[in-house]
Amino acid sequence: MIVLQTMAVAFAMFSALPVPQFTWNSKNMRYALCAFPLIGGVIGVLWSLCGALPLPDMIRAGGFCLIPVLVTGGIHLDGYADTSDALSSYGDREKKLEILKDPRCGAFAVIRLCTYFLAYFCVAFCIRFSLRVGLCWTLALVLERGLSGLAVAAFPMAKNTGLAHTFATAADRESVQKILIVLSVLLAAALIALGGGALVAAALLMLWRYHHVAVKEFGGITGDLAGWFLQKAEFWMLAALAASQWGGIL
Repeated sequence: MIVLQTMAVAFAMFSALPVPQFTWNSKNMRYALCAFPLIGGVIGVLWSLCGALPLPDMIRAGGFCLIPVLVTGGIHLDGYADTSDALSSYGDREKKLEILKDPRCGAFAVIRLCTYFLAYFCVAFCIRFSLRVGLCWTLALVLERGLSGLAVAAFPMAKNTGLAHTFATAADRESVQKILIVLSVLLAAALIALGGGALVAAALLMLWRYHHVAVKEFGGITGDLAGWFLQKAEFWMLAALAASQWGGIL
């Protein structure tokens, strides 16, 4: 029962999928970060279904763009937009954290979101779907969420409030780190075996970039920065997937 509650907490918070609602407590939140990667699996299955259907290329590329947003409800895009605004402000650390809390969407956020979707669509349009490609992408989506959960459990927090802090303090951080490290290593090995080493490299480089930007600019991570990481990692992994196909690796 606790396992199902833990999964429900993760899906209720990080997706728009209908799941039973439970009151959050120390038991069902302890390993909620470990259930977070399952959402990547759901997105990957739906993405693969879209790729396998006999759709026009433009419609298929649109589906590739929209499926992650529809499944997550755009929660990570919200963090991407807020972080883009904060990073574009060139203010001090306190100013950037203040911008993250501002519910308004600034001009730089709108520009970055438009640019992001245009670039994402263009890259998605280049993808030639196959079962191997679908499997690689599904594993990559699970991997990036495993790395995101690992970051919440391991990286310093920018503040003592907010979503990331709530999940970090409720987690059995040492156990969560061990589980997600093992999961990430297994997923990376599987991707490399399938020819998706470039996707692994993209995810790890973005994880390094995430830590660097978070610590330098904000003093640690927040929920918004976690969303920024997920969107950036997803785009660059997709670009790596397209490049791998272009290079004949996949």
